[in-house]
Amino acid sequence: MRRLLTGILTLTLLLLNTLVLIGPLLVFALLKLVLPGRGRDYASAAVMWVAETWSEIDKAIFALCIPTQWDIRGVDTLRKDTSYLCVSNHQTWVDIPALIESLNRRVPFFKFFLKKELIWVPLLGLAWWGLDYPFMKRYSKAFLEKHPELKGKDLEITKAACELFKRQPVTVVNYLEGTRFTEAKRQEQQSPYRHLLKPKAGGVAFVLAALGEQLDALLDVTIVYPGNKAPGFWDLLNGSISRVIIDIRVRELDPALSEGDYENDPAFRQTVQAWVNQLWLDKDQRIEELRAEMR
Repeated sequence: MRRLLTGILTLTLLLLNTLVLIGPLLVFALLKLVLPGRGRDYASAAVMWVAETWSEIDKAIFALCIPTQWDIRGVDTLRKDTSYLCVSNHQTWVDIPALIESLNRRVPFFKFFLKKELIWVPLLGLAWWGLDYPFMKRYSKAFLEKHPELKGKDLEITKAACELFKRQPVTVVNYLEGTRFTEAKRQEQQSPYRHLLKPKAGGVAFVLAALGEQLDALLDVTIVYPGNKAPGFWDLLNGSISRVIIDIRVRELDPALSEGDYENDPAFRQTVQAWVNQLWLDKDQRIEELRAEMR
């Protein structure tokens, strides 16, 4: 009963926080539609401030209501005036609060690349647009075979969506596995990693091609939970998670990773895939070490 009441209280406070702040966020997002030039940038900064404030209040709610210990490592050198590509292992919806706990107001507010169609989702589409989430257009190989004149247009559209990032720092989050980890998925994929699914290099190659030299460094984030099964979001809300380790390592980004043609250059594609595979080998070993600390 105690956990049920804790979960209900935590969820209620999180919803109240969202209901109070979604209004100002949408107002500033609408101002971005009508303000010209620098005014649009100021409105964008206001949207980011609201989002960061929402995140800080969520952190305060977690600190007040649940006993979870957020063991955050490697944040001493993080900066808000630097643009990052952030990659993380992905196991559960709790990964998002873990990123908020560790990165909010330490780096530029993080963003995800979204499919262009999601801009039409009521309210959320406007909120994502106001938060400067890049909406990308991706054409399948089958589609491009029928319409070769559109080859490269998807990248041009995404680069245009990222134009604002030339004037402000950004943190772009990319989950290389493409889905949440489970042991069943790992076995189905015959993944060579103990704690990770196979990484998809194409997505991160697209991000690097779109943002290019605007990204200054890589944030290599590794998240580990107690036990052998990743907890659910309700486990976080009701206080069942005793400890979460969030290990952050800042790595250099080789500029050459954004200078090739991943789709059409086999040698460049192999270079990117080799870089991603080595990153994942290192992360798999790091997870093994951190899990040993949890035992």
